[in-house]
Amino acid sequence: MNPLELQHYLDTLVQKKLYLSTMIWGPPGIGKSSIVAQIAQHRGIEFIDVRLSQLAPTDLRGLPVPDNGISRWFPPEFLPQTGQGILFLDELNMAPPAMQGVAQQLILDRRVGSYTLPEGWFVWAAGNRKEDRASVFDMPAPLANRFVHLEVAPDFDSFKAYALNANVAEQVIAFLSFRPTLLHKLNPQHPAWPSPRSWVMASQLYQAALDLAPVVGIDAAAEFYSYIELYQTLPDFEAILRGEGANLAFPSEPGARYANTIGLTLRAANADSAYQAFCWMAAHAPTEWVQVFIADLMRQLRLKGQIGAFAAYVQGDAQLQTFFQAYQRMLA
Repeated sequence: MNPLELQHYLDTLVQKKLYLSTMIWGPPGIGKSSIVAQIAQHRGIEFIDVRLSQLAPTDLRGLPVPDNGISRWFPPEFLPQTGQGILFLDELNMAPPAMQGVAQQLILDRRVGSYTLPEGWFVWAAGNRKEDRASVFDMPAPLANRFVHLEVAPDFDSFKAYALNANVAEQVIAFLSFRPTLLHKLNPQHPAWPSPRSWVMASQLYQAALDLAPVVGIDAAAEFYSYIELYQTLPDFEAILRGEGANLAFPSEPGARYANTIGLTLRAANADSAYQAFCWMAAHAPTEWVQVFIADLMRQLRLKGQIGAFAAYVQGDAQLQTFFQAYQRMLA
């Protein structure tokens, strides 16, 4: 499944209160832990991220303390005592077998030592696969058989939906729209390689006028900087957003078309500028590019609370109403 499908699946588990132990498999850098954290935030529940590979068995089970001649295990402070939330055991299969054995009791029985996980807490875990070149251990069969196993793969549309909402630089989104195969390209020979996580970091470096190569690698960075040169050929976005772009042409080069479409989407600050951009795209761009633009634009306008104001513009424009009707039939 892709990250958006994973998010929906996990969110449904929370919504339906299905307290099934769940294991998320996938390559590094695609946002597994981020998705789980977002679900907890969306549902208003707690989120505890425990990196098992960094713990010893006593860190999870607790320390034995004498009490009237009997040893009692004092649980660690990071395990929840009350409330509701998600206990996320990240890097589960990177933990050595002894650590997995202690975690197995928590996962299967919802208790370890003298500690019992409160009701209302989900136990989810995540790990990388052997084919991801990660240093992992085999998961014991009894443990694996008690999990709901979900495998997630990188997906550009999922990343784009996230990036449009997360202030990722428009140049990064446009470049990956043009070169989606570079969204995730594991290179075990180099420490820096492209992944959704590293492209978010690359966006921050780009916005600070710093080199991207230390996070996405030399080859991906070189392609990105070559692509950025296309921005010199783009029409004047500000003129288009003011409704003054009638004489400006839509680019003919595919890479520039992605840059143009993403640029207008992110720079349309309100319903008025979005309407002007939509009118210009509808008059100058091929239908398939208008469809790409409107899908991203609607997502942005919802976030800004501008859908109602934009709809009022469309209702007063017969030509755009015709386009929307055709677009909705296509989606159906």
